[in-house]
Amino acid sequence: MKSLNVPTHRQTTAVKKRGSADFFHGLRQGIPIALGYIPVSFTFGLMAVNGGIPVWTAILISLSNLTSAGQFAGTNLIIANASLLEITLTTFVVNIRYMLMSLSLSQKVAPQMAFLKRCIMAFGITDETFAIASLEKGEITFGYFLGLVTCPYWGWALGTALGALTSSVLPRTIQSSMGIALYAMFIALVVPAAKKSRAAFVVAITAIFISSLFHWAPYFARTSGGWSIIFATIIASAVGAFFYPRGDDEIE
Repeated sequence: MKSLNVPTHRQTTAVKKRGSADFFHGLRQGIPIALGYIPVSFTFGLMAVNGGIPVWTAILISLSNLTSAGQFAGTNLIIANASLLEITLTTFVVNIRYMLMSLSLSQKVAPQMAFLKRCIMAFGITDETFAIASLEKGEITFGYFLGLVTCPYWGWALGTALGALTSSVLPRTIQSSMGIALYAMFIALVVPAAKKSRAAFVVAITAIFISSLFHWAPYFARTSGGWSIIFATIIASAVGAFFYPRGDDEIE
């Protein structure tokens, strides 16, 4: 009679201990990300409520999304009464990079991992969590990634709640100045990359030029904000892909 491969109590305990260790390892790595998310999501909460979105709706948006740039773009379009098509296409274009990140991380996930767990992991992928997880040696476990995402997720939601709830308390001048936080964050991300990579520099300049064209040019200025973002993103990405198809793009 063939013996059944039933895990022993000791093996089950060892698996649970490893899962717990992976979770807390990811949790520690996610704390700095959460601290960075709070001021940006605070600005989002202020912007959303000042634009006429109820406090609970602003918080719900952050609880159901973890996409800073896409969230700002989509919410701005909602405030501007843009069409559903425009909002959908804009957020899709802005967030399409997460598909590539998911494909990349899927190569480091165990093949037997359940589909539901994969979906939960995909929801938690951001630029920062992807960067940290991709540096991990070996296989990425569900426990590790769940720990990595926990603090950033609740940090983003907490910042949104604080911003939304205090929007009626802070003076108007302070509320306006907080809007600079998002732009400062993107400048901090783009400038170092543009200094090291000619491709990143060209793509950034192209996107700035296209955005300026749609904002100030007499004919193009009629284009709505959502379509401007879509066109600027697609054109800038196409220019970068055409002129710099390889990674050999370092500025000498």
